[in-house]
Amino acid sequence: MSRAAIVTGASSGIGRAVALELAQAGWRLGLVGRDEGRLAQVAQECGGDVQIGAIDMRDTASFAAFVAQFGAVDLFISNHGILDGRRDGEVVESGVVAQNVVAINLQSVIGAIHAVLPGMQARGKGQIALVSSLAGLSPLPDAPAYSASKAGLVMYGLSLREALRGSGVGVSVCCPGYVATPMGGEHLGNRPHEISAQDAARRIIKNALANKRLFGFPAPLWPMALFSLLIPEGLLRLFNGGLRFTVKKR
Repeated sequence: MSRAAIVTGASSGIGRAVALELAQAGWRLGLVGRDEGRLAQVAQECGGDVQIGAIDMRDTASFAAFVAQFGAVDLFISNHGILDGRRDGEVVESGVVAQNVVAINLQSVIGAIHAVLPGMQARGKGQIALVSSLAGLSPLPDAPAYSASKAGLVMYGLSLREALRGSGVGVSVCCPGYVATPMGGEHLGNRPHEISAQDAARRIIKNALANKRLFGFPAPLWPMALFSLLIPEGLLRLFNGGLRFTVKKR
């Protein structure tokens, strides 16, 4: 029997690239996103055994129903999320923007995990991969809620990993830097060391299947992000000075 994976945020960007990589390796797939048309296109590109669910991930009940219908999950890659923050002319993001980012990027992910986790625990096996961001380690003044939501994923994932130790269920947390995706196009500013979605997908899959605790990329930015909370504030400002940005108005 082929291995089975559910990927959220699968209609474009990293999620689409992850789906294509897993399909090529023969996985049975459940692809979730908000745009049914784009999901159907990705499913067609994948071929094989693919089920799709056009779901707003804030609707935890609908996602739980999709998981129940899909069946046993060997790998869950939680990749959905949005980028939002300060718009041109603003000093700081609005409260509405901040609350929406946290609801989608953190709260809905926690809900999704607990839709998948009971089945994994019952079988005594499974792997959960949370796609966070380098912004979860290095604070972004132009997108505080985005940084907070991604930092929350890091801490939730690492805490959950320890809680599940010895259960057969693993948890990995991935912190990508700049990746060339449609969501990345919302970011109006410098994007150093940007990599392709395919490159990011391969790294995520490889490290998740190896049950790597915490990993990030690309190499020039990953160690800087890890040390960002330890270095003096003035030095951090110097490093990040060329990375200020705004978010495209919707």
